[in-house]
Amino acid sequence: MIWIAYAIIVLVILQRLGELVLANRNTRRLKAQGGVEIGAEHYRFIVLLHMAWLMAVLWLLPAPLVIYWIWLIVFVVLQAARIWVIASLGPYWTTRIITVPGVPLVKRGPYRFVRHPNYLVVAGEILVLPLVFGEIWVAIFFSIANVAMLYMRIRQEETGLVTRRDLT
Repeated sequence: MIWIAYAIIVLVILQRLGELVLANRNTRRLKAQGGVEIGAEHYRFIVLLHMAWLMAVLWLLPAPLVIYWIWLIVFVVLQAARIWVIASLGPYWTTRIITVPGVPLVKRGPYRFVRHPNYLVVAGEILVLPLVFGEIWVAIFFSIANVAMLYMRIRQEETGLVTRRDLT
């Protein structure tokens, strides 16, 4: 059963690494188009939070290990939502806050319904992945840390996007 847990965690790590490649490519392109980064000073803390979360899930796997399949299904659904977010933003999706002056905000996909769907997905992932393995305290601790981080990040993002909000 432990190999299933390792496989799940490795897949999540590989997914995140692939997303970083995409995000870095998009970031370079957006900056070349005049994009401006907002909140760069807190980005390293977000990376550290996500790395610590994945390492905690891995290191604190309980023995004997039980996999809660319903939570795994929820996590897979969250991955579908993540893909929807990334696809909806297309070349504008990054892990950083990059705003291109004069470009209207994306209003398709989940952005028709929610202002920050990516953050909802991430919050769900941080809560749910530890629950797949019954790591309730990991889920609680990192969810609280993530909410604190997102509070700061969303405030900065909203400030940076205010000039683009009314563009059509």
